[in-house]
Amino acid sequence: MPEDSPIDAVITWVDGADPAHVAKRMQAQGKAVQALHPNGVNPHRWGSSDELRYCLHSLANHAHWLRHVWIVTDNQTPDLSAIPAALAQRISIIDHRQIFSGFTQYLPTFNSLSIETMLWRIPGLAERFLYFNDDVFLTAPLGAEDVFHGAVPVLRGKWADYSALDGDRAKMRDPALFNHFTQINAARLAGFAPVRLWTSAHVVHPMNRTIMAQLFDQFEGAFTANLAHPFRDLSQFQPMALHNHICIRNGNHITPATRDYLHLRSGAVIDLPIEAVQAYLRRSVLPDAKFLCVNDLPQVEQAMPDARYWIERAISA
Repeated sequence: MPEDSPIDAVITWVDGADPAHVAKRMQAQGKAVQALHPNGVNPHRWGSSDELRYCLHSLANHAHWLRHVWIVTDNQTPDLSAIPAALAQRISIIDHRQIFSGFTQYLPTFNSLSIETMLWRIPGLAERFLYFNDDVFLTAPLGAEDVFHGAVPVLRGKWADYSALDGDRAKMRDPALFNHFTQINAARLAGFAPVRLWTSAHVVHPMNRTIMAQLFDQFEGAFTANLAHPFRDLSQFQPMALHNHICIRNGNHITPATRDYLHLRSGAVIDLPIEAVQAYLRRSVLPDAKFLCVNDLPQVEQAMPDARYWIERAISA
């Protein structure tokens, strides 16, 4: 694939305070026939606190070469009035019904894993695309070569041994470990055992549309099962992790020589000294950090009233 072939960005977003969305969500929770995992029904999962605006401004400032930006929503339209015009004209809003075409019986869904399973089906999406959660921001100039070398994705993360978790029922109920189990499930599909799997960092995910289409055909049963849960479930696999493990298995991946991302996880302001968290966030303005993920901005802001100031500084051109 030519180095100059287009690259798109895909961002998932929801306004969980929207009364219509709340009503649908409560109705779906009321229909649940079994206990839902705490990770899947944590209200912060649907919170919206300007993260999308920060994310989009960071793309406008640091990745102007992106061809198009697709925002995936559930019958909602975000306010883009403050977004620079040069970027706003390259943004499209994609409804869940479009990517779930032929599978709309699984809607509505409030499950990011189910939505991520179908992102590659966005009509008109570039072969190479970057998947962002809306709480991931660019904090320094990003080049196309930072995320792809031709068709080969640049994967950020590390090798991990999750074998001690495998089958541990007590740990399965721990919300903080939920992603570990969905990565175990994805790795297994690709032929990797929990003793050594690739755990992706909470940053941008470079993905190949054709690879996801091929995986859908190869693992159609698993993909369809991934759609069937309105809320996150431990039986699911993380689609990005499956994509990445397949790329690794086929020898089609690159890893950066140095770590260039920061992840301020949910609960950090509770578990760690506030001075340490403040120092960590302030590192986002340094040139060696290209990405910042802030999992729970309201929680961080409550403990650090100047959190938005540092985010604004970090994403500025």
